Amino acid sequence: MPGKIWFVGAGPGDPDLLTVKGRKLLEAAGAVLFAGSLVDQAATLFSPPGCEIRDSKDMTLEEMSAWLIERAARHATVVRLQTGDPGLYGALIEMTRPLTAAGIEWAVVPGVSSAMAAMAAAGETLTLPEVTQTVILTRVAGRTPMPPGEELEALAAHKTTLCIYLSITLLHKVQDALRAAGWAEDAPILVVQKASWPGEEKIVRGTLADIKRRCQDAKIASQAMIVASPTLGAADWPELIRSKLYDPTFTHRFRKATETQND
Repeated sequence: MPGKIWFVGAGPGDPDLLTVKGRKLLEAAGAVLFAGSLVDQAATLFSPPGCEIRDSKDMTLEEMSAWLIERAARHATVVRLQTGDPGLYGALIEMTRPLTAAGIEWAVVPGVSSAMAAMAAAGETLTLPEVTQTVILTRVAGRTPMPPGEELEALAAHKTTLCIYLSITLLHKVQDALRAAGWAEDAPILVVQKASWPGEEKIVRGTLADIKRRCQDAKIASQAMIVASPTLGAADWPELIRSKLYDPTFTHRFRKATETQND
Protein backbone atom coordinates (compact mmCIF):
# COMPACT_ATOMS: atom_id res chain seq x y z
CA MET A 1 0.00 0.00 0.00
CA PRO A 2 1.26 3.51 -0.75
CA GLY A 3 2.05 5.90 2.07
CA LYS A 4 0.01 8.91 3.07
CA ILE A 5 0.77 12.43 1.90
CA TRP A 6 0.26 15.26 4.36
CA PHE A 7 -0.11 18.87 3.28
CA VAL A 8 1.25 20.75 6.27
CA GLY A 9 0.92 24.48 6.79
CA ALA A 10 4.32 25.74 7.89
CA GLY A 11 2.87 29.03 9.08
CA PRO A 12 4.25 32.47 8.21
CA GLY A 13 7.97 31.70 8.55
CA ASP A 14 8.98 31.18 12.17
CA PRO A 15 9.52 27.41 12.63
CA ASP A 16 8.13 27.72 16.16
CA LEU A 17 4.74 28.57 14.66
CA LEU A 18 4.39 25.11 13.14
CA THR A 19 1.58 23.22 14.83
CA VAL A 20 2.54 20.38 17.15
CA LYS A 21 0.85 17.97 14.72
CA GLY A 22 2.80 19.40 11.79
CA ARG A 23 6.10 19.03 13.64
CA LYS A 24 5.33 15.43 14.62
CA LEU A 25 4.63 14.58 10.97
CA LEU A 26 7.93 16.16 9.91
CA GLU A 27 9.73 14.14 12.57
CA ALA A 28 8.19 10.95 11.14
CA ALA A 29 8.52 11.84 7.46
CA GLY A 30 10.41 9.75 4.97
CA ALA A 31 10.25 12.55 2.41
CA VAL A 32 9.53 16.29 2.56
CA LEU A 33 8.77 18.61 -0.35
CA PHE A 34 8.98 22.19 0.89
CA ALA A 35 8.30 25.58 -0.65
CA GLY A 36 11.80 26.98 -0.38
CA SER A 37 10.99 30.34 -1.90
CA LEU A 38 8.58 31.06 0.96
CA VAL A 39 9.16 28.64 3.84
CA ASP A 40 12.25 29.09 5.97
CA GLN A 41 14.39 26.01 5.36
CA ALA A 42 14.85 25.76 9.14
CA ALA A 43 11.41 24.12 9.19
CA THR A 44 12.94 21.06 7.54
CA LEU A 45 15.37 20.66 10.43
CA PHE A 46 12.65 18.73 12.25
CA SER A 47 12.94 15.96 9.65
CA PRO A 48 14.82 12.79 10.70
CA PRO A 49 18.23 11.73 9.37
CA GLY A 50 17.94 10.08 5.96
CA CYS A 51 14.74 11.90 5.08
CA GLU A 52 14.48 12.83 1.41
CA ILE A 53 14.19 16.63 1.28
CA ARG A 54 13.41 18.54 -1.90
CA ASP A 55 12.92 22.27 -2.48
CA SER A 56 9.99 22.83 -4.86
CA LYS A 57 10.69 26.41 -5.91
CA ASP A 58 11.94 25.38 -9.37
CA MET A 59 9.29 22.70 -9.97
CA THR A 60 6.05 22.76 -11.97
CA LEU A 61 2.80 21.41 -10.57
CA GLU A 62 3.19 18.24 -12.62
CA GLU A 63 6.73 17.70 -11.32
CA MET A 64 5.59 18.18 -7.73
CA SER A 65 2.73 15.72 -8.16
CA ALA A 66 5.05 13.13 -9.69
CA TRP A 67 7.59 13.59 -6.88
CA LEU A 68 4.96 13.14 -4.19
CA ILE A 69 3.47 10.04 -5.87
CA GLU A 70 6.90 8.44 -6.28
CA ARG A 71 7.82 9.07 -2.62
CA ALA A 72 4.48 7.75 -1.40
CA ALA A 73 5.46 4.43 -2.97
CA ARG A 74 8.59 4.35 -0.78
CA HIS A 75 7.57 5.97 2.52
CA ALA A 76 4.67 5.69 4.94
CA THR A 77 4.66 9.43 5.62
CA VAL A 78 5.33 12.11 3.01
CA VAL A 79 5.00 15.82 3.80
CA ARG A 80 4.31 18.67 1.46
CA LEU A 81 5.33 21.67 3.58
CA GLN A 82 3.64 24.88 2.47
CA THR A 83 3.74 28.46 3.61
CA GLY A 84 0.91 29.70 5.80
CA ASP A 85 -2.15 27.50 5.44
CA PRO A 86 -2.37 25.02 2.54
CA GLY A 87 -5.94 26.02 1.71
CA LEU A 88 -5.19 29.71 1.18
CA TYR A 89 -3.45 30.52 -2.12
CA GLY A 90 -1.78 27.13 -1.85
CA ALA A 91 -2.91 25.34 -5.06
CA LEU A 92 -4.15 22.60 -2.74
CA ILE A 93 -6.84 21.10 -4.95
CA GLU A 94 -4.57 21.23 -8.01
CA MET A 95 -2.05 19.08 -6.14
CA THR A 96 -4.50 16.67 -4.51
CA ARG A 97 -6.54 15.75 -7.59
CA PRO A 98 -3.68 13.70 -9.14
CA LEU A 99 -3.15 11.98 -5.78
CA THR A 100 -6.80 11.01 -5.54
CA ALA A 101 -6.71 9.76 -9.13
CA ALA A 102 -3.68 7.62 -8.24
CA GLY A 103 -5.44 6.15 -5.21
CA ILE A 104 -3.11 7.81 -2.70
CA GLU A 105 -4.47 8.92 0.67
CA TRP A 106 -3.85 12.52 1.67
CA ALA A 107 -4.81 14.93 4.45
CA VAL A 108 -4.27 18.55 5.46
CA VAL A 109 -2.79 20.07 8.61
CA PRO A 110 -3.74 23.76 8.84
CA GLY A 111 -1.19 26.47 9.48
CA VAL A 112 -1.02 30.02 10.79
CA SER A 113 -1.72 32.49 8.00
CA SER A 114 0.40 35.60 7.47
CA ALA A 115 -2.71 37.74 8.03
CA MET A 116 -2.87 36.58 11.65
CA ALA A 117 0.90 36.73 12.04
CA ALA A 118 1.07 40.27 10.66
CA MET A 119 -1.58 41.56 13.05
CA ALA A 120 0.08 39.75 15.95
CA ALA A 121 3.44 41.29 15.09
CA ALA A 122 1.93 44.76 15.03
CA GLY A 123 -0.15 44.26 18.17
CA GLU A 124 -3.38 44.88 16.28
CA THR A 125 -6.77 43.16 16.18
CA LEU A 126 -8.76 42.03 13.16
CA THR A 127 -12.13 42.73 14.76
CA LEU A 128 -13.62 45.10 17.34
CA PRO A 129 -17.15 45.28 18.77
CA GLU A 130 -19.33 47.70 16.79
CA VAL A 131 -16.34 48.70 14.60
CA THR A 132 -16.05 45.65 12.36
CA GLN A 133 -16.92 41.98 12.82
CA THR A 134 -15.86 40.92 9.34
CA VAL A 135 -12.48 40.03 7.85
CA ILE A 136 -11.93 39.72 4.11
CA LEU A 137 -8.90 37.78 2.86
CA THR A 138 -8.23 38.80 -0.71
CA ARG A 139 -5.74 40.10 -3.28
CA VAL A 140 -5.71 42.46 -6.24
CA ALA A 141 -5.74 41.28 -9.83
CA GLY A 142 -2.31 40.71 -11.31
CA ARG A 143 -1.35 37.88 -13.64
CA THR A 144 -4.15 35.95 -11.92
CA PRO A 145 -7.45 37.78 -12.57
CA MET A 146 -10.14 38.20 -9.93
CA PRO A 147 -13.55 36.58 -10.46
CA PRO A 148 -16.40 38.97 -11.29
CA GLY A 149 -17.69 40.76 -8.22
CA GLU A 150 -14.48 40.23 -6.23
CA GLU A 151 -12.64 43.33 -7.39
CA LEU A 152 -10.92 45.02 -4.44
CA GLU A 153 -12.98 48.17 -4.92
CA ALA A 154 -16.20 46.17 -4.44
CA LEU A 155 -14.89 44.40 -1.34
CA ALA A 156 -13.45 47.59 0.14
CA ALA A 157 -16.88 49.23 -0.04
CA HIS A 158 -17.87 47.16 3.01
CA LYS A 159 -15.33 49.14 5.12
CA THR A 160 -14.36 46.01 7.05
CA THR A 161 -10.89 44.59 7.73
CA LEU A 162 -9.09 43.79 4.48
CA CYS A 163 -6.08 41.46 4.55
CA ILE A 164 -4.56 41.81 1.11
CA TYR A 165 -2.19 39.05 0.02
CA LEU A 166 0.26 38.84 -2.88
CA SER A 167 -0.15 42.51 -3.76
CA ILE A 168 2.77 44.53 -2.39
CA THR A 169 4.14 45.14 -5.91
CA LEU A 170 0.68 46.41 -6.86
CA LEU A 171 0.29 48.73 -3.88
CA HIS A 172 -0.74 51.56 -6.20
CA LYS A 173 -3.70 49.44 -7.31
CA VAL A 174 -4.63 48.86 -3.68
CA GLN A 175 -4.57 52.60 -3.06
CA ASP A 176 -6.69 53.30 -6.15
CA ALA A 177 -9.28 50.68 -5.15
CA LEU A 178 -9.60 51.96 -1.58
CA ARG A 179 -9.98 55.53 -2.79
CA ALA A 180 -12.63 54.47 -5.29
CA ALA A 181 -14.47 52.71 -2.45
CA GLY A 182 -14.52 55.90 -0.39
CA TRP A 183 -11.70 55.32 2.09
CA ALA A 184 -10.23 58.57 3.44
CA GLU A 185 -6.67 59.62 2.65
CA ASP A 186 -5.81 59.42 6.35
CA ALA A 187 -7.21 55.89 6.73
CA PRO A 188 -4.56 53.78 8.54
CA ILE A 189 -2.76 51.09 6.55
CA LEU A 190 -0.43 48.43 7.92
CA VAL A 191 2.22 46.53 5.94
CA VAL A 192 4.21 43.69 7.48
CA GLN A 193 6.99 41.99 5.55
CA LYS A 194 8.02 38.46 6.52
CA ALA A 195 5.80 38.41 9.59
CA SER A 196 7.39 36.27 12.34
CA TRP A 197 10.63 35.61 10.41
CA PRO A 198 13.44 35.86 13.00
CA GLY A 199 15.57 38.91 12.26
CA GLU A 200 13.80 39.72 8.98
CA GLU A 201 10.37 41.05 9.95
CA LYS A 202 9.55 44.65 9.00
CA ILE A 203 6.49 46.59 10.17
CA VAL A 204 5.41 49.74 8.37
CA ARG A 205 2.49 51.90 9.46
CA GLY A 206 1.08 54.67 7.34
CA THR A 207 -2.03 56.05 5.76
CA LEU A 208 -3.71 55.52 2.44
CA ALA A 209 -1.95 58.66 1.23
CA ASP A 210 1.61 57.75 2.19
CA ILE A 211 1.88 53.98 2.62
CA LYS A 212 3.50 53.40 -0.78
CA ARG A 213 6.25 55.92 -0.08
CA ARG A 214 6.84 54.46 3.38
CA CYS A 215 7.18 50.96 1.92
CA GLN A 216 9.60 52.25 -0.70
CA ASP A 217 11.66 53.90 2.03
CA ALA A 218 11.71 50.60 3.94
CA LYS A 219 12.63 48.71 0.74
CA ILE A 220 9.64 46.40 0.99
CA ALA A 221 8.84 44.88 -2.40
CA SER A 222 7.98 41.24 -1.67
CA GLN A 223 6.51 38.79 0.87
CA ALA A 224 4.37 41.38 2.64
CA MET A 225 0.85 41.50 4.02
CA ILE A 226 -1.20 44.67 3.49
CA VAL A 227 -3.96 45.37 6.02
CA ALA A 228 -6.54 48.11 5.73
CA SER A 229 -8.90 48.18 8.68
CA PRO A 230 -10.97 50.54 10.82
CA THR A 231 -9.50 48.70 13.83
CA LEU A 232 -5.90 49.79 13.26
CA GLY A 233 -4.51 51.90 16.06
CA ALA A 234 -7.32 51.01 18.47
CA ALA A 235 -4.86 50.51 21.32
CA ASP A 236 -4.42 54.30 21.42
CA TRP A 237 -8.07 55.29 21.14
CA PRO A 238 -9.44 57.18 24.17
CA GLU A 239 -12.47 54.88 24.41
CA LEU A 240 -13.55 51.44 23.19
CA ILE A 241 -16.92 49.70 23.12
CA ARG A 242 -16.60 46.73 25.44
CA SER A 243 -17.03 43.14 24.35
CA LYS A 244 -20.28 41.81 25.73
CA LEU A 245 -18.65 38.48 26.57
CA TYR A 246 -16.54 40.07 29.31
CA ASP A 247 -18.87 42.90 30.33
CA PRO A 248 -20.01 42.57 33.99
CA THR A 249 -23.49 43.74 32.95
CA PHE A 250 -23.86 40.86 30.48
CA THR A 251 -25.24 37.44 31.46
CA HIS A 252 -24.36 34.26 29.59
CA ARG A 253 -24.54 30.55 30.44
CA PHE A 254 -21.25 30.56 32.37
CA ARG A 255 -21.71 33.77 34.36
CA LYS A 256 -24.50 35.95 35.71
CA ALA A 257 -24.32 39.72 35.47
CA THR A 258 -22.77 41.22 38.58
CA GLU A 259 -23.51 44.86 37.80
CA THR A 260 -26.35 46.79 36.22
CA GLN A 261 -25.93 49.24 33.42
CA ASN A 262 -26.36 52.84 34.55
CA ASP A 263 -28.95 54.87 32.66
